[in-house]
Amino acid sequence: MSLFDLSDRARQYQIDLLEFMDSHVYPAEAVYEEQMRESGDPHFQPPVLEELKVEARRRGLWNLFHPHPGTGAGLTNLEYAPLAEIMGRSHIASEACNCNAPDTGNMEVLELFGTAEHKEKYLTPLLEGTMASAFAMTEPAVASSDATNVELSMVRDGDEYVLNGRKWFASNALHRNCRVLIVMGKTDPSAAPHRQQSMMVVPIDAPGVTVMRGLPVFGYQDREGHAEIDFADVRVPAKDVLKGEGEGFAISQARLGPGRIHHCMRAIGMAERALELMCRRASSRVTFGKPVSENANIQDWIAEARIEIEMIRLLTLKAAYLMDTVGNKEARTEIAAIKVAAPNIALKIVDRAIQVHGGAGVTDDFPLAMMYAHLRTLRLADGPDEVHKMSIARRELRKYRTKTENNQHGGNK
Repeated sequence: MSLFDLSDRARQYQIDLLEFMDSHVYPAEAVYEEQMRESGDPHFQPPVLEELKVEARRRGLWNLFHPHPGTGAGLTNLEYAPLAEIMGRSHIASEACNCNAPDTGNMEVLELFGTAEHKEKYLTPLLEGTMASAFAMTEPAVASSDATNVELSMVRDGDEYVLNGRKWFASNALHRNCRVLIVMGKTDPSAAPHRQQSMMVVPIDAPGVTVMRGLPVFGYQDREGHAEIDFADVRVPAKDVLKGEGEGFAISQARLGPGRIHHCMRAIGMAERALELMCRRASSRVTFGKPVSENANIQDWIAEARIEIEMIRLLTLKAAYLMDTVGNKEARTEIAAIKVAAPNIALKIVDRAIQVHGGAGVTDDFPLAMMYAHLRTLRLADGPDEVHKMSIARRELRKYRTKTENNQHGGNK
């Protein structure tokens, strides 16, 4: 039996999801784009997406990410990973199945650390797909790749906290159904660096919360939006602090582990679709008297893409397996490694697919340009490449520092 053999139930989900993609999701992509264009509103909620959500739910393809039976599919990280890959092949599939970021991570946070009131008011409608949420951590004034840099102040005032500061790249905050933010800020600047931060549940319409603008990404205004948000004397009841004061950094680490698996598997899904498009285009186009696919460099690109996709898939599945069996902390190196490898490799494959498509590759006639923008952005989201590489290198070096401390000659005498 292979290390990554899945249960019959998990395999059935794959079969059902693939059929849903073929019969409903891919055909809906053109309808989605047409409805978006006709609306003239970059943050419009197109009816076809709501229709897909109804159909996904009817088929039992709903909350597949959620590990809690009853409210979700009850799958492990390893079992869910291939489903995230399948949904990653289309930019509308994840939301159609209520498996889109940042709602997935926010639902997990509310499930683990929310109060009964939070769960009733926010978690339940999020699980139902009738509400959207945003996560506000990144700030324009500081290097937010180091989460200890966050400056938004959360000052205790009796039974409330008063929030002041500016956030940006709060994805989903311009979604038509967004009702709540999970906000990370600084409650105690004098505490140890990783105990200064807290997270709070803040309604998006709370007095003093102002959505300033949606940030374009490579010229795209994504439908869910990436908002810059101002917090001016926003009063938050103390009961809306998640887990407790000073627990913000710990919550962020708990939230990001599964989220990185999801991101990476979706990236692999994009790479698979880009490879398929590249092969179809190269086989159907003729230049200089022969099919493009007969050029040696194109065959190299196709072969390298297949090899590299298999490599990053196995590494991601290993990370998911370790998270399930030994925990997120023990899988830190693998989680960091996939966050670097998957977007970079997928980005290279998409870039080559664009090249094979010529001018068409940079238009919206194909999904490649959107994939490129998303994947390039993913190299920054949830921590830039450099932070993950630094983390991996430090853990590698620590092994040898320990050896050197025990034996000044490093074991070589």
